[in-house]
Amino acid sequence: MVNLIQCIHSTKCLLCFSILRNRTILIRTFINAKIKWVRDPYLDTAVQKEKNLKPMIALKNLILSKPSKTLPVHVAATYKEKLNLPNAAAKFIADYPSVFSEFTPETKMALPHVRLTSRVIATHKEERLIYDSNIKEAAERLIKLLMLTGTGKLPLHIIDRFRWDLGLPHDYMLSVLPNFVDYFQICNLIDASTKSETLGLEIVSWRDDLAVSFMEKNAVNGVPISFKMQLPNGFDLEKRVKKWVDEWQDLPYISSYEDAFHLPPNSDIAEKWTVSVLHELLYLLVSKKTERENIYSLGDYLGFGSRFRRAIIHHPGIFYVSNKIRTQTVVLREAYRKDFLVEKHPLMSMRFRYIHLMNKAKKRLKPVEVRRNPVSVLLAARQ
Repeated sequence: MVNLIQCIHSTKCLLCFSILRNRTILIRTFINAKIKWVRDPYLDTAVQKEKNLKPMIALKNLILSKPSKTLPVHVAATYKEKLNLPNAAAKFIADYPSVFSEFTPETKMALPHVRLTSRVIATHKEERLIYDSNIKEAAERLIKLLMLTGTGKLPLHIIDRFRWDLGLPHDYMLSVLPNFVDYFQICNLIDASTKSETLGLEIVSWRDDLAVSFMEKNAVNGVPISFKMQLPNGFDLEKRVKKWVDEWQDLPYISSYEDAFHLPPNSDIAEKWTVSVLHELLYLLVSKKTERENIYSLGDYLGFGSRFRRAIIHHPGIFYVSNKIRTQTVVLREAYRKDFLVEKHPLMSMRFRYIHLMNKAKKRLKPVEVRRNPVSVLLAARQ
């Protein structure tokens, strides 16, 4: 499989290299200038909007996986780390009364349970319809992610890092992959970090029709491909940095689906290819952003080392790093107008409906006493 894919690329890569190898600009490197980080309040807001959305969806899916569609609160507490809950399960459930409903079954010595509200169940059903109607598109996004690797394969644990951002359902191994046996197959890989064997996913065959980046698809004939630069107010590049960026933009564009590891790793042309890979990766994601550690994990596996890190730092007009919601998130600037996505995927519309329910104020008519027994009181105290 690897040899086949490399053969497909060899002609284009050799042609590209033959054009570039005699150009003196190939060996230029990023100038020695410090590029400051400037906060972008709009993109910070775009990230902040989704605070606690992922753990809420994870808990929702856990509850729905149970035959009774309910879950004892003390059992939910045991999933705190796995679901990445920001606080105790009981408090998290209480914080979102329009999503979760706590109750005590009418049985002897019953413990407090949690179930979903009718509005969330209705939203979940609509969400499943969107997953089902966009299943082929989701599969093709996954194919393109695998093709970005050059070998057409990735460990499952790295794919799982991008599952949410790719717009794959939590059960994609069962709900998506079996429908596309001509696209994917499970394989064994050697994890470079642990040197141990691990399960992976690979493409069955290379797809030339999908090996076209967003930049290439939107290119204008006769016009060199360059990246959109959107700097926030108050951000001014030094004159020499701006000159470097302008010259860097004039370098030939190498597709993110080409293998350009033969280029000198510290050269500007290699960095432009690295940026093209990062740009395409973020464009594949339905939210056009992902946690920085996801990108670094992928980069380390592919052999980019620190090149992903440098590219993000060197090009603040293309990528923005937000420090909101207890993590660092890399955002593709051109995909947003202020704090709104320019092109909103149907799945993102559903996620914003969940966010609306999470933010819905709790209406209190009068205090409601929840019947508890001594066992439940003891369990709640331990949480």
